[in-house]
Formats: sequence, C-alpha cells, structure tokens
Amino acid sequence: MEFWQALAWTEAEQIVDVACIAEACGFDGVMTADHALYPRELVTPYPYSPDGRAPLDADSPYPDAWGLMTAIAARTTRLKLTCGVYVLPLRHPIEVAKMAATLALISNGRFMLGAGSGWMKEEFDVMGVDFASRGRRMDECIEIIRSLWTGGWTEYHGEFFDFPAITLQPPPPAPVPLLMGGAAPRALRRAAQVADGWIGTGNHPDEVPGVLAELQRLRAQAGRAQDPFYTLVGLSAPADIDTLRRLHGLGMSATVRYPFRYTLGERSSLADKRREMERYAESVIRHFR
Repeated sequence: MEFWQALAWTEAEQIVDVACIAEACGFDGVMTADHALYPRELVTPYPYSPDGRAPLDADSPYPDAWGLMTAIAARTTRLKLTCGVYVLPLRHPIEVAKMAATLALISNGRFMLGAGSGWMKEEFDVMGVDFASRGRRMDECIEIIRSLWTGGWTEYHGEFFDFPAITLQPPPPAPVPLLMGGAAPRALRRAAQVADGWIGTGNHPDEVPGVLAELQRLRAQAGRAQDPFYTLVGLSAPADIDTLRRLHGLGMSATVRYPFRYTLGERSSLADKRREMERYAESVIRHFR
C-alpha cells in the first residue's frame, strides 16, 4: 500500500520543503489542494460535514496547485503528485491539458490529475461559470483533455466547448492517470466509467469497504473491472495496521496522512512537521515496506 501526505492549509513558504521531507521519510506522494478564491459571503453548504460547515475560511492558504506541484517536481525525484481535487469544470480544458502535460513531462511521469466537479457555488458565480451544469461541463472537459494528451489533432463541438482542429505540443510522455474525486452517486459512476482511479473525501474506515465495493460494481457494469484502478482514500479516523492491511486487501491502493492543521494546529514549524512525518513513517509506513 502507498502513503501520501496532504499539503492542504500548510504554510505556503513551507510546502516545498515539507514535500522534500515527505520523500525522505518514505511517503509515496503528496497532495495539494485547490480553490480559486474565497467569497466574503459563503452560503453554499459543504457536502462532506454533518453541519455543512466548510473546513476553510478566508485565511486558509490555497496557493496555485500547478505552481506548487512544479516546484515540488523540481526538488524531488520519486514523489508522486496530485491535487485533491482540482475543480475542473471551473477552468478551460485546453489550459488544463497544457499544464498537465507539461507537469507530467518535467516530473518524468509522476503526476496524476485529481479532479472534481466542485461544491462552492460562489466560486463558479464569480468566475462566470454556470454551477448547475458543472457535471456535464466536466464530462466534456475530460473528453477534450484526454484527446489533447494524445498529441494528435483534436476538434470538439459540444454543449460548452467548440473549437476547430488543434494540437498541443509536447504531449505527456505517457498517459496521465485521471483520478476522480467526490462521494455522490454520479461522482462514483464517473470515476468507475471514465477515470483511472478515485480520490476519497475523507471516509471513516468502516465506510471504506462499502465504497470500494460500489466502485467495483460500477466498474464491472461499465466493462472495466479488470482495468487498473487507483484508490487514494483519506481516513477520517485513525486506523491500526491490521485495519489498513484489510482495507488494502479490499482494494484501497493508498491512504493520505492528515493535513498538519488537524494534528499541530493552525500554524506549526517545519521542525514540528518533520517530527510528525518521521513518527508516522516509523509507526505506520515501515510495516508495509
């Protein structure tokens, strides 16, 4: 099983150094986070908390995911990179395809595109993108990005995007894995039908077997049961080694260590973060090596 370190809400000036420490400690990947903006008035309920309160506020740091992952790629040699998750329908797919291809190239294939449809309506309103149709828009984005990554000519005539034959150079050196986020039934279906994997939204260990079974059922329904499928599941409660082994046996490819804010508070030193990662590596990761 693989282990990732979440970088969400980490102090921006520390993020690249934290990633380097994660690699030295034996983590397999690091996960950035994405929001384009934070509105002064946030009304949209957060779908992954019981009370609808989002785990972010106006002071929560969200540096640009592409800039961060590029800097991390330049400072590391083995670490995998993803965003958990990039709000794909908020952006234009041609730009995303270009940035993703470049990052895949300079990282020697260590980048995985983690994408989701988004939950914050205010973010879409400010950016001038219709919130209600974001699912259909995302489906078109995926088709366009995958086609552009081939390096050939792509033209597209859809509901949201329309352009003549174009090509983006250079294409990625190999197919970029596409991981879908989200827990809604439609999000799970999309992951099973068109993606190379799924990023969890923070699941209790007791919930994970059911989610994995549903993904497997949907993949079988789509004729994709035998295709490789990477599941990157953050756990909302601690799990012992035996539980992690059991979940791995059921199809959980990787798990994510909590953001530092949950274990060290709003701000912490780089030395504190190093100790946290070293402790996790010794108490958990070493049992799987």
